[in-house]
Amino acid sequence: MNTKKIWLSSPHMGGGELKYIHEAFDRNWVAPLGPNVEGFEKNLENYLGENVHVAALSAGTAALHLGLILLGVERGDEVICQSMTFSASANPICYLGATPVFVDSETQTWNICPEMLEKAIKDRISKGKKPKAIIAVHLYGMPYQHDEIKAIAGHYEIPVLEDAAEALGSRYKGQNCGTLGDLAVLSFNGNKIITTSGGGALVLKNKELKDKAVFLATQARDEAAHYQHSHIGYNYRMSNIVAGIGRGQMEVLDERVKARRANFEYYAENLKNKDGIIFPQEPDGSLSNRWLSAILTDSFEQREKIRLYLQGFNIETRPLWKPMHLQPVFEKYPSYVNGTSEALFEKGLCLPSGSDLTKQDLDKVIEGF
Repeated sequence: MNTKKIWLSSPHMGGGELKYIHEAFDRNWVAPLGPNVEGFEKNLENYLGENVHVAALSAGTAALHLGLILLGVERGDEVICQSMTFSASANPICYLGATPVFVDSETQTWNICPEMLEKAIKDRISKGKKPKAIIAVHLYGMPYQHDEIKAIAGHYEIPVLEDAAEALGSRYKGQNCGTLGDLAVLSFNGNKIITTSGGGALVLKNKELKDKAVFLATQARDEAAHYQHSHIGYNYRMSNIVAGIGRGQMEVLDERVKARRANFEYYAENLKNKDGIIFPQEPDGSLSNRWLSAILTDSFEQREKIRLYLQGFNIETRPLWKPMHLQPVFEKYPSYVNGTSEALFEKGLCLPSGSDLTKQDLDKVIEGF
């Protein structure tokens, strides 16, 4: 067995993070807010462009929760959510006492299917439950079919909460993912394209919405000398030290995207002649950050044979996300499915994808096929 474990997606520091952390210690900015938070937000705004405003938060899940609140989601409402995703996309719907309505994927990007989306909307409206929002996800960094989703959402006047947790650095027709929806969320979890160890952000279209998000994220404290509260608030703001890590990571973001895309291309080139192995391709106009290099196999048995063989050599892989409509906690909720996400889960596998992988690491993975 290899003495060195090859991880699926490990954190990769750039070297510039410590200067921001040391500065925070030197200036005693160890409180939840400070110059690094403001600096990290500005770094993200400059990167994303499109006149966006960013609120740095404690997690991507917190960003989703606040995003739904800002969209007016309340108890008893329904929110459409892509089924093929991580549970954090759906959990905040339930935090608010709302009902998730799961929609299946299409086969090209593996993201929410426009046809199934419209079918779901029409059926919910016919039942007197027009959805309050749509959560669309860029799975593994691959942009969803934005033009089609935007057209449907616009026709029915339903806002889109763009889950770009896996897609910082991805682009759709030249526009950065994270700027496509009415609101968007980012994640900086330890396994993401860049990390703050934990953390996330809410991307908004105007300063008024950002101010409201920050207000709610800092316990919704009213303007007063004492502590006064007229709204329910949350302790969701990013810390100044964590944000310092993010500022250093932003300095190497483009390098991290380049490295992950190179991993994918190396796998695709060296496994192109392997029977039953398919690599998802980018649709015209889309650029994926290839956060995780994912493949499809011919069968569950082939997927498991590869996964277990690599596991025996201390190489971490992971099946694709188990669809939300198949999860025990969500199986009671409405779903509009066509079998795509179930087949993807059964046959799909994520390969080691970290930006710190060496050619030797990649070759060891390839040997497992």
